[in-house]
Amino acid sequence: MTSIKRRSKKAGLAPGTLIHMGRAKAGATRVDMVEYDATHLEKHRVASLDRCLIRPDSPTVSWINVEGLSDLEVLRHFGSCYGIHPLVLEDILATDQRPKAADYGDYLYVVLKMIELDDATGEIKSEQVSLVLGRNYLISFQEGLEGDVFEQVRNRLGNEKARLRTMGADFLLHALLDVIVDHYFLVLEKLADRIEELEDEVIENPAPATVQSIYHLKRQMLFLHKAVWPLREVVSGLQRRDSRLIDDATIIYLRDLYDHTVQVLDTLETLRDMLSGMLDIYLSSVSNRLNEVMKVLTIIATIFMPLAFVVGWYGMNFKHMPELDWSFGYPMVFILCLSISGGMLLYFRKKRWL
Repeated sequence: MTSIKRRSKKAGLAPGTLIHMGRAKAGATRVDMVEYDATHLEKHRVASLDRCLIRPDSPTVSWINVEGLSDLEVLRHFGSCYGIHPLVLEDILATDQRPKAADYGDYLYVVLKMIELDDATGEIKSEQVSLVLGRNYLISFQEGLEGDVFEQVRNRLGNEKARLRTMGADFLLHALLDVIVDHYFLVLEKLADRIEELEDEVIENPAPATVQSIYHLKRQMLFLHKAVWPLREVVSGLQRRDSRLIDDATIIYLRDLYDHTVQVLDTLETLRDMLSGMLDIYLSSVSNRLNEVMKVLTIIATIFMPLAFVVGWYGMNFKHMPELDWSFGYPMVFILCLSISGGMLLYFRKKRWL
């Protein structure tokens, strides 16, 4: 997971210059197309881009999903066919964009982050998704070829009774945004489970590795905050935007989506506060453990201090010491040492120092 990407190779170039700024992805760019209405559904892989795929007067809704951004000719094709501004194409290729929405009259441009938590490594995988909404079409541009979270939307399209089949492309935009935001909840739930495990570890057995895990999670929370916080502004703008591309029937669902983004932010802030508190708990736990160790060592040293005085006293090399010739001298000194130790232990227990 990287939150800062290099942009040095774009320095000095003219605005609108198409350069892919993301990580290099294996495999060619893939284009899939879905056309549907209330009674018709057709899915196919686009093999050639020798013509424009969408007819402006088509009564069906078209969803074109582009996976992989390495082929710049594919981007130029969509730019020329559907009048997508060069600056939008540049933003699609610059995969470190802040989530945002822009209204260009004939189409809306929305960009956001699609995230997934790798269960094996615990790392958050992030992929930029760019959405271009027209009157009867939606084009989604994905950064890589590792899959997406849109399978639920594809399954809903296969159901003739689904509301998605009877609504326009603006409702498809809502569906894609909604499934991405819902996936944020899944990631946060997994992170919350990990934070709860760390809480128990911090209290029961704090270790330096625990601190590293806490800081690792704090970095992940910072990354998520950067992805979710502007998304709330995006959804808020879409539900208030006076755009002819978004019907009034869809506005209600966008309001619900806005509530979901607020819930994600609230959950995120709660987890961040828990992580901050865990650092204080860790320092307190380590300090308490050190105090316990020091208490035990102090008690041991205190008990042996008078014993050392007694044995030191009788270890003096004076010739005339009456107790040295006494047959009960050694047992009496031994009993004296046990009495001193036992008396001190009883005193410490009475004071509740033990």
